[in-house]
Amino acid sequence: MSNIKIEPDSMTAVNLINEGAPLDHPNRITVEDAKTLLICTSSELGHTYPQANQTANKRKILLLRLVYSPAREYVIADSLAAIYGIQIVCSITVESLSESDKIQILPGQPQVSFQQFGGYITVDEKQDRALFYYFVEAEADPASKPLVLWLNGGPGCSSIGAGAFCEHGPFKPSGQILVKNNYSWNKEANMLYLESPAGVGFSYSTNASYYTSVDDNMTARDNLAFLENWFNKFPEYKNTDFFITGESYGGHYVPQLAQLIIQSKVQFNLKGIAIGNPLLEFNTDFNSKGDYLWSHGLVSDDTYQLFNNACNYSQIIRQAKNDGLTPVCSRVAQQASREISKFINGYDVTLDVCLSSLGSQAQQDTEKIDVCVEDETMNYLNREDVQKAFHARLVGVTGWSICSDVLHYEKQNLEIPMIPVLASLVKSGIRVLVYSGDQDSVIPLIGTRTLVNGLARELGLNTTVPYRVWFEESQVAGWTQVYGDILSFATIRGASHEAPFSQPERSLVLFNTFLGGKPLPLSAESIHN
Repeated sequence: MSNIKIEPDSMTAVNLINEGAPLDHPNRITVEDAKTLLICTSSELGHTYPQANQTANKRKILLLRLVYSPAREYVIADSLAAIYGIQIVCSITVESLSESDKIQILPGQPQVSFQQFGGYITVDEKQDRALFYYFVEAEADPASKPLVLWLNGGPGCSSIGAGAFCEHGPFKPSGQILVKNNYSWNKEANMLYLESPAGVGFSYSTNASYYTSVDDNMTARDNLAFLENWFNKFPEYKNTDFFITGESYGGHYVPQLAQLIIQSKVQFNLKGIAIGNPLLEFNTDFNSKGDYLWSHGLVSDDTYQLFNNACNYSQIIRQAKNDGLTPVCSRVAQQASREISKFINGYDVTLDVCLSSLGSQAQQDTEKIDVCVEDETMNYLNREDVQKAFHARLVGVTGWSICSDVLHYEKQNLEIPMIPVLASLVKSGIRVLVYSGDQDSVIPLIGTRTLVNGLARELGLNTTVPYRVWFEESQVAGWTQVYGDILSFATIRGASHEAPFSQPERSLVLFNTFLGGKPLPLSAESIHN
């Protein structure tokens, strides 16, 4: 069977699509909408346009898809054939709209068998606002694997710089080259990394006033608009099992986007969300930091008493983001800072820091963590040849940064509680996994575990998997508890705030079991069964 592409005038296209449709049908189109109609016939492929039109009038055509004007970036697919009573008698292959975003090869990249894409999706034409994405197909059989969106937090940090290149993407930078990540999440899924909101990474708004006050609602709406337009560009994934994942302030981004998807009734096949070391409830999350620092020997008994009796961590953070610290809270914060010292990374209290001296930097070792990978990522993504390969450009900024220097996020949004949002998702049948790297002092597991347990009680969920260890290879990888087979909590032993960065093997096991809806391995043997 050969292909035929017919480009009738706009009025003929309108007549073909609207034939038999009521005047008040919501999917009727106008001349302004019509651009290209792709059809074929069952018997005489290669017809000239008038002959094909005659066949179409007999209602024996396949409407494959109508591509609207470029500004609308919208596609109507095969299902419209049924809406308008058009008989489907053959099929044709059309070059994907995503072809222009295909990455041929990244500079210094090892050879791989999977495809990569990078580019922009417009989310607001009037404001000229576009979000940049990096899409990595699964290593093997992508058509059978789920689609996973990853959102880093901040607010204002890059999912490509942090998530893809520092945590669980297919490559990690090492000097001038990229090395393969043997624990990449695209072993289990098609991974979509989104730099959001505009002003983060390569994402932009040409209206700079947008950056002055961005909030959770704006971010969720733009992320939804991104997905709608991205699925138009990659329609083959629209019916794929879809998961949204993220970490840190992604504890806001992820559940809010999932809730908006459900409320908007868009046709995404959303199955679940997973959030790591997430900000869920301001007071509980940040006040647990004092308990964590003291229990890990990072602050003295005296300082711990000050947290409890004079000024707790939620007060310190709230005052710092508003009008500044009171004298009492300032003294407590300074005393804690002296005791912890600047040589401890709060995101992983056991991990060595990346020293500023180039001669003393940690060296890349395939068996160890490269604590300087963030610096190497910054250098790599600021190379012109890399940006060209990614189809990326700098708009309104002089360089790419892992966290935005131009974005002003509404600080009060940090105090929006996410537990009610998670509750609504569970009630809607969306699986929820909350996990914690246990070496993180910024959003410690102590508060997160308490919040998830309280949510389960609020929803009346029975414990289906009692609190127990789980394994990766022959070692304990963490602890887990499951409620009602829909809400799960897990820790990752030895992991940081960005768990896949410091415990990639264990994080991949957690990710795989989450996607499959399976329990975490109860023993070393069960991993391989």
